[in-house]
Amino acid sequence: MLYPVDPHTHTVASSHAYSTIIEYVTEARRKGVRLFANTDHGPAMPGAPHSWHFGNLRVIPRVLDGVGILRGIEANILDAKGRLDLPEEAADRLDVVLASLHEPVFQPSTAAEHTRALVNTIRGGRVDVVGHPGNPSFPIDVEVVVRAAVEHGVALEINNSSFGLSREGSGPYCRAVAEAARDLGALLVMSSDSHFATSLGEFSDSISLLEEVGFLAERTLNVSPGAFLDFLEGRGHPAIPEFAAIR
Repeated sequence: MLYPVDPHTHTVASSHAYSTIIEYVTEARRKGVRLFANTDHGPAMPGAPHSWHFGNLRVIPRVLDGVGILRGIEANILDAKGRLDLPEEAADRLDVVLASLHEPVFQPSTAAEHTRALVNTIRGGRVDVVGHPGNPSFPIDVEVVVRAAVEHGVALEINNSSFGLSREGSGPYCRAVAEAARDLGALLVMSSDSHFATSLGEFSDSISLLEEVGFLAERTLNVSPGAFLDFLEGRGHPAIPEFAAIR
């Protein structure tokens, strides 16, 4: 089955990624991806774009060659209070906000502190998707985090890049997240976390994991553009009329 939504990609603006928006659109058309989010790293990450980058995303067309482009950010979680490097001037202009723990910004500590950081981020109400919660560098109390996500309607990411290209050893941690999501009714979304356009829409390892734990990939928010857009609107983001034809 084709999953036509990819909510997590990086462009050359992130400095350690290597493709442009145009290259992602070309790849999306080739693969049948109908909607993807441009989610470059928040400004606290070394090499990340300036905060003005996020305020100016409005210059990117909503739909380009039939492919929908969501304006987003992968914000960095700064501390256990759940503070983010989400630029205030851009916050209301973004279609989707991911937030993640990254070693260059948040020094790994204890599972209790990582758990507090994710729970407070979720409770803060500004984040739609928690990025790579299965990162083994940041062990968490999975049940506590998943329950918070369920309570606040926040999605948890199953990050395909974690299984091969980054965050070595993520498999068991991602499995625990997926199992808890299955048992507690959490929302999951698969992502490529693409840093080069050819990996856009690649979810093969994520799909395999979800099959193994009995969480149907058809239950993820990737199943259609409409499913992901409805999720965002349910979280208070305004409807985007230009996307009507791709829902």
